[in-house]
Amino acid sequence: MTEFTVRHAVFDFCRRVGMTTVFGNPGSTELRMLRDFPADFSYVLGLQEIVAVGAAAGHAIGTGNAALVNLHSAGGVGNALGAVFTAHRDRVPMVIVAGQQTRAMLPTRPFLGADEPEQFPRPYVKWSRQPARAEDVPAALAEAYRVAMTPPRGPVFLSVPEDDWDVAAEPVPHREIRPAFAADPAALREAADALNGAANPVVVVGSGVEDEDALPLVVDLAERIGAPVWISPLSGRSGFPEDHELFQGFLPPVRDQLAGRLEGHDVVLVLGAPVFNYHVHSEGPYIPDGTRLFHLDCDPVQIAWAPVGTSILTTIRAGVTGLLDLVDKADRPAPEPRPRLARPRTADPIDAGLVVETLRDHLPEDAIVVEECPSHRDVFHARLPVTRPGGFLTMGSGALGWSLPMAVGRALAGSGERIVCVLGDGAIMYSVQALWTAAQHRLPMTVIVLNNGGYGAVRALGRRIGIEDIVGADVTGIDFTALARGHGCAGRAVTAAADLDAAMAEALGHDGPFLLDVSVLADNSAMYGTTP
Repeated sequence: MTEFTVRHAVFDFCRRVGMTTVFGNPGSTELRMLRDFPADFSYVLGLQEIVAVGAAAGHAIGTGNAALVNLHSAGGVGNALGAVFTAHRDRVPMVIVAGQQTRAMLPTRPFLGADEPEQFPRPYVKWSRQPARAEDVPAALAEAYRVAMTPPRGPVFLSVPEDDWDVAAEPVPHREIRPAFAADPAALREAADALNGAANPVVVVGSGVEDEDALPLVVDLAERIGAPVWISPLSGRSGFPEDHELFQGFLPPVRDQLAGRLEGHDVVLVLGAPVFNYHVHSEGPYIPDGTRLFHLDCDPVQIAWAPVGTSILTTIRAGVTGLLDLVDKADRPAPEPRPRLARPRTADPIDAGLVVETLRDHLPEDAIVVEECPSHRDVFHARLPVTRPGGFLTMGSGALGWSLPMAVGRALAGSGERIVCVLGDGAIMYSVQALWTAAQHRLPMTVIVLNNGGYGAVRALGRRIGIEDIVGADVTGIDFTALARGHGCAGRAVTAAADLDAAMAEALGHDGPFLLDVSVLADNSAMYGTTP
C-alpha cells in the first residue's frame, strides 16, 4: 500500500470538512501538493492571485464554508495581499496554503523562498504558521480551518515547505466546534431596558447580520421595537430588506453627516457593524449629544476600539435572540416612506442612473448583484433596492479588484442563478483576468461596466478638498469588449441611450458570461459634499 503522507492527510481533512474546491495560481513550490490531485476535488485556476482569493471569497460566501486557496511562495502571496486585506475586513473565511522552498535550502535564502512567511500576511489574517516539522502540517491545517470558521470569521495562512508533502503523517483526528457564543445576560438586559425606555430608538445593521444569517431575527427585532433601520457606512452586505417600511438607507461615512442622520434618536442599537466606518475626516461628536449607543458584535478587537457606546461581545444571532426575549412590543408610527427617485431621461450622454434603472427593469428575481463602482455607488443603492438575504455583495475595504472575482466564485457556488456584477471602468482593470475563469466555467454572469473614462471617485474626492485637476485619474482608450472576447467572454458596447434596453436584455439573457460596456456621463460633483 502507498504510504500515508502529509498530502494524503491534508486532502483527507479537507474532504471531511467540505473544502474540495481549490482556488489558486500554482508555482514550482506547490507542485508536490498538486501531484496525484484527488479526482473528487476541483481546481479553479485564477490568472492572477487577486482573482484566486476573490473567487475563493465568493465561493465561501455562497457555501457558508471556508474556501481553500493555493498560492505561490512569497511572490504569489504578495500579489494576493490586497484581496486578503478585503477578506479580513469582510470576515470571509478562507484557508490560504502557500508553498515554500525545501527546508534544507532555507538557511541559504533560496530563490523563491519566503523570509518570515508567518509575518508576511499579518495583520490581515487571523492566524499564520509555518510548522516546525513536516509531520505537523495536517494538524496545523486543521487548526487553521477551525480558526477561520470561528467568529469573527476570516482568512488564515499556512506556509508549507515543498518537501513536506511526501513525508509520512497521521490522519487528523475528528473533532467538532460549536462556535456561537452569547452575551452576558446582564449586558443584554441593560440594552433591552434602554430600548424599552427609549422615546425614539434606531437600529444600524452591518455585514455581520448576513454573515450569520440573522436577517429574519433583525427584522423581527426592528418591528418589535418599531425602530427605523439604517445600513452602516460602506457595508459589504445589505443586512435589511430595502423595501421594508422601516428601512431608511445607508449612513454616510463622514462623522458629522452620520451624527446628523441619527439626530433625534435617544438610543442607537448597532448590530454586526463597526462604530463607525469613516472614509474622510470631519470634526464633531460621533453620535448626537445625549444619545446612548449599544453595540453587539462578535469581534473583541473591534469592540475594543469602538470610540463611543456600550459594546457587548456576542454572536449576532445569539445576541438578537436574547434581545427578542427581553424587549417589549412598541407602538410607534413608521417613518416617512423613502421617495422613489424620478427615472432619468433617455438621453445622450447616458446617465448612470438610467443604466441602474434599466438593470432593475430586467433583473431576474433570483439574481445576485455584486457592486464595485465607487463613483456611482450612491446612485446604485438609491435606485436598486436589495430585498432578500444574500442578494447583494460588495467589498467593505475600499481595495479595488475584489468584486469581479468574487462574482466568479459566487457563481461557482450557485445553482444557476444570474450573478450581475456592476463595475467601474477603473475597478475592472484590477482583476480583469477573472473574465477568463468565468468563460472557462461558462458561468451565468453579466458584467456591466459603467465607463466614465477614469477614476471618478478619486476626482470627486479631490473636488471635495478643492482640487480640480487630478493627475493619473484618466482611464481612456480601453476596448472592454475586445478584452472580454480575448478572455473568451461575449460582450457589447453601448454609447447611445436608445440602445440600452435591448443591450441589457441581451446581457442578462446570454448563455454564459457577458460583458456590457456602457459609456456614461461623468459626475462632476464632490463626494460627500465639500469641506468647509
